Amino acid sequence: MTQELHIVGGGMAGAEAAWQAANRGVQVVLHEMRPKVKTFAHQTGNLGEMVCSNSFRSDDDEQNAVGLLHWEMRAAGGLIITTAHRHRLPAGGALAVDREPFAQTITDALTSHPNIRISHEEITELPEDGQWIFATGPLTSEALGQAIAKETGTDRLAFFDAIAPIVHADSIDMSKAWMQSRYDKGDTEDERKAYLNCPMDKETYDAFIDALLAADKTEFHEGETAGYFDGCLPIEVMAERGRETLRHGPMKPVGLTNPHAPEIKAHAVVQLRRDNALGTLFNIVGFQTKMKYGAQANVFRMIPGLENARFARLGGIHRNTFLNSPTLLDAQMRLRSRPNIRFAGQITGVEGYVESSAMGLLAGRLAAADLTGSTLPEVPQDSAHGALVHHITGGAEAKTFQPMNVNFGLFRPLDEPVRGGRRGRKDRYKAYTDRAKEAWSGWLDAQEAAQAAQ
Repeated sequence: MTQELHIVGGGMAGAEAAWQAANRGVQVVLHEMRPKVKTFAHQTGNLGEMVCSNSFRSDDDEQNAVGLLHWEMRAAGGLIITTAHRHRLPAGGALAVDREPFAQTITDALTSHPNIRISHEEITELPEDGQWIFATGPLTSEALGQAIAKETGTDRLAFFDAIAPIVHADSIDMSKAWMQSRYDKGDTEDERKAYLNCPMDKETYDAFIDALLAADKTEFHEGETAGYFDGCLPIEVMAERGRETLRHGPMKPVGLTNPHAPEIKAHAVVQLRRDNALGTLFNIVGFQTKMKYGAQANVFRMIPGLENARFARLGGIHRNTFLNSPTLLDAQMRLRSRPNIRFAGQITGVEGYVESSAMGLLAGRLAAADLTGSTLPEVPQDSAHGALVHHITGGAEAKTFQPMNVNFGLFRPLDEPVRGGRRGRKDRYKAYTDRAKEAWSGWLDAQEAAQAAQ
């Protein structure tokens, strides 16, 4: 074997793809333009840098489709998910990580791998030959984006992804705030106190909404449209949908008791989640925003407990480029017009760190099989990976295609019992995850057997 696999983008998907392919004996060149060419959102040149939340969301592999993806990636020796567990922070049932050592560990693992070479040159064109995976994510460079648009014959599709602010813990007034996960969820004391809570009464909440609606916002360039992904809406966009929207979203007051005033029920609660292992930084949960920096500081300091907040990072907004994958990619994640090119990660129309990593895992294994002359069994549709890749490469309606998180709605229906009615949700989700684990394990076992036979 003489041909190398080139992977463009060193985020979650690209890092995972490189790891999977290299561990199958493939020589990999990982192209990451940072730190030579910077982006709006990234702070370092590290691979696998987390630019938005520090959470991989639910780790429940029996009742949650995201947790099931975690389980499948662990079973496949996934670099991203195993590293996330290594740098885990208390988060009340979610898998949150200490983002700086997480990215450093990913970087160290890839740079020290004997089958991986890192290049920091920017790729601006789609290559005519060679085997390539493009995993450039939501911040695909302008030049490369134009090359992709030219090749696909379609205009780039885009929505805007917003970044939540991060607060220094020692600037939070703990005489007003307290530590508690909703409904005291978690197996340990740290988990049950994973979130910092700032309560609002109705008067404070109403004033906060007024200020939020009136604040200066980032302007869009001519010709751009604010097509937000619903799972990552800026708080001001939620507020524009109705004054009570935030109270039923990230500011819902349920499952919490204020120890400073246990007899008073908060009208709304702002939650912050620990962002590093030292506990010196907290991010404001669900507070993605497109407010200008000066306005952010003023509005967020209206939150009880954050009156004197110091911000390690304010929120931001960037354009998120993605393909209309159902029309452009085949079942192997290859560009139909150029089958030597695969796409992976958020640019394919999946949303979130977990889903991006999962698509990188698949792309890396599929490309490695091509380069080593082996044949992979079809990715089982009953697995979480299979349900997601089937959705983006053909299961979704192309005319209305939008970025998607993994969820049980993407899974094939279960064989329900003839009598006795439909299963309850808990039993149904457990049946989905049991079926998925069996299918995924079988797929992995078949690959190991084939590799051993070579």
